[in-house]
Amino acid sequence: MELQPYLFFTGNCEEALNFYKKVFGGEITQLSRFKDAPPDPDQPRSPADDQRIMHATFTSPDFSFMASDAQPGKEYGEGPISLSLGLSDVNVAQRVFDGLAQGGNVEMPLDDTFWGAKFGMLTDKYGIDWMVNCQLEGASVN
Repeated sequence: MELQPYLFFTGNCEEALNFYKKVFGGEITQLSRFKDAPPDPDQPRSPADDQRIMHATFTSPDFSFMASDAQPGKEYGEGPISLSLGLSDVNVAQRVFDGLAQGGNVEMPLDDTFWGAKFGMLTDKYGIDWMVNCQLEGASVN
């Protein structure tokens, strides 16, 4: 069994995926646009919608997720979910945190914690909530 996040964007999925390529060093391994799907007379789409991302897969060396542009008119509000990244290198954790924070909102800076880790929380510029955790070497996990 595998659990894989599926992220929805409001028309800027491709831009977000390219942002994540820079932050994580991964690649877009699959991408389909709405124009690639057969026409549906019950759900006509505008020419502008043709370029929207119907489905994509992002793969990095350590994880993958799927993504798409939300259907026009479909609203996704804030939900009780964050993506949590576990890293083992403090320098990489800081680089990833800083990259995700560009244009976003840092809720808790990446800093030392009482549980022996560097931890921070942010919402990136695409509205995705992230938690970055880097267990410090020699610290016990209680």
